[in-house]
Amino acid sequence: MTRSQRYQGPYKDRTGDLKSIETPDDTTIIFRLNQKFADFDYLVSSPQTAPVPKAKDTGAEYVKNVISSGSYKFESYQDGKGATLVKNPQWKAASDPIRKQLPDKIVVQFNVAQTTIDKNLIAGNATLDLAGAGITAASQASVLGNQDRKAHVDNSQSGALSYAAISTAVPPFNPIHCRRAVQYAINKVSVQTATGGPVHGDIASTILPPYVDGYTKYNLYPTPGDRGANSPEGLAAAEEQLEQCGRPNGFSTNIAARSDDPNEVAIAQAEQASLKKVGVNISIQQYPSGKYFTSNAGAPDFVHSHGLGLMMMVWTADWPTGYGFLDQVINGKSIKASGNSNLSELNDPRINRMLTAAISNIDNAARTKAWGNIDKAAMEQAPLVPLLYRKDLLYRPDSATNVFVTPAYGMYDYLNVGTE
Repeated sequence: MTRSQRYQGPYKDRTGDLKSIETPDDTTIIFRLNQKFADFDYLVSSPQTAPVPKAKDTGAEYVKNVISSGSYKFESYQDGKGATLVKNPQWKAASDPIRKQLPDKIVVQFNVAQTTIDKNLIAGNATLDLAGAGITAASQASVLGNQDRKAHVDNSQSGALSYAAISTAVPPFNPIHCRRAVQYAINKVSVQTATGGPVHGDIASTILPPYVDGYTKYNLYPTPGDRGANSPEGLAAAEEQLEQCGRPNGFSTNIAARSDDPNEVAIAQAEQASLKKVGVNISIQQYPSGKYFTSNAGAPDFVHSHGLGLMMMVWTADWPTGYGFLDQVINGKSIKASGNSNLSELNDPRINRMLTAAISNIDNAARTKAWGNIDKAAMEQAPLVPLLYRKDLLYRPDSATNVFVTPAYGMYDYLNVGTE
């Protein structure tokens, strides 16, 4: 979306002098772009682009009183604690055939430990897990080992990539060879085992998962059986890279993981064991999910001052195209002071230009091919270690009805779930 030269944004300029947007009637918005953007239809269908009545726009406070045009509306909202939604009396099924209005009330709790969520689902005290990350490895045995509980599980392809971001701004990872040493050293089989086995994902070698437009299969840092430094070949390759980066005896660094995500902590522990084999000693630093992106791994100043050379991360496409997946994790223009998702802080001018050129290309075949090329170009810089193309064990209790997995995100379609 473009802006006129004078327009400074809705909170700095109240004149409404934005020539690139027109609203000729009550149901039409016209956007006039100053350059081609092939995924614009995906962009404007994202929830954050929903129009807001000018009289109700309270800026940062808007989240406390969202104006709904959907099937539900907020009855209450407590930042960091939860929200209660009730049926919207203004909603009409006749004009909205996609959404439904099944439960009378939806109560959402925030910042609940995953193990607690698992217990509540199994006991029937919760309907669904809104995060959609699946049950933990600790809960897995009690579910898959019980035929009745197993019947309540869906093993979905999540469309997400689990990976370890390598900070290009934290020593000693400034030289590319130190980053490549980590690529060769990590035993991905042990990572997969730590999460509960193949039911939690297939071993990854690319940034784009196979389910995202543009995926191209390749592996720049192969080791026999994906066992990293646990194989002689992987050990030798990692040691060679350490020699080239001037750290033949290894080094010490920190890895960040979310304290309330047991699977993520287990993966960090598996990486810790792998890297120790080549003399790289990592200390696991755990932070709560609620602050992980605002104050910890997603805040570059914190990352630098706390020496977070590695950071655990899971990423899902904002929309299922190469741009929807890649832009926020490898584009240097996406680096933010807080809420940063380019944890590696990769800022390669060539890759930035490739992303810009691809999204402006309206030839679908050429654009799809470009995403695969960009993926590989980024991995040549070794900014992250792809670990698993995620699968999730989603649990649905007897009380949940009208439940199905939406292919766009590999999660349940929360909008249309009912209760019995």
